[in-house]
Amino acid sequence: MDGTTARKVPYFSQWETPDMTMAVVEEGAKAALLKDPLWASSGASDVEEYALWAGNACGMACLKMILAARTGEALPIVPLALQCKEYGGYVVQPEGGIKGLIYAPFVQFVKDRFALNAKVVTGISSGDIPDILAQAEFFIASVHHFIRWPEREPPSKGGHLVLVTSATPETIRFHNPSGHDAAARENAELPLADFERFFAGRGIAICH
Repeated sequence: MDGTTARKVPYFSQWETPDMTMAVVEEGAKAALLKDPLWASSGASDVEEYALWAGNACGMACLKMILAARTGEALPIVPLALQCKEYGGYVVQPEGGIKGLIYAPFVQFVKDRFALNAKVVTGISSGDIPDILAQAEFFIASVHHFIRWPEREPPSKGGHLVLVTSATPETIRFHNPSGHDAAARENAELPLADFERFFAGRGIAICH
């Protein structure tokens, strides 16, 4: 399958209740996610652990979608994050914040645990993504989280991850783990020029 071909890829939010995005925007992830009634589905040991990790779990949501597309199995997000942390893909800061996703350790993690052939890609533009997807199965792209509102101008690029499932020379289709409504979550589609406004020029290719 090449990068121009649409495919059915299961969608998962980084929060267990996908409709919590606006609460997270308004209140902050840690405060809002303590009220997620479905938190236990994340695999966290308690709601505090869930609220800590889910706010940083866009990369794990992308991985969950990739694994579900390949195997049909949906793995819980918090155990995935904790396993990735053991490889150095996340670093818990002394004040309690989390740094990550760190790409190189993530690549090693998914190779060892899931036999995924992943590679870090940097220094590209959105116009390069169709060529990447001609060779790779998926592309996890670093974008600004404002991509859920494509009419807005982002203050910067990067800081959030989305799963690009297909691309043509005109458009990019992706799943956004923190989309605020159905259209912004699953199979969101943007012209390359619009995607470029949010795209940090880096990501992770998951090869066949």
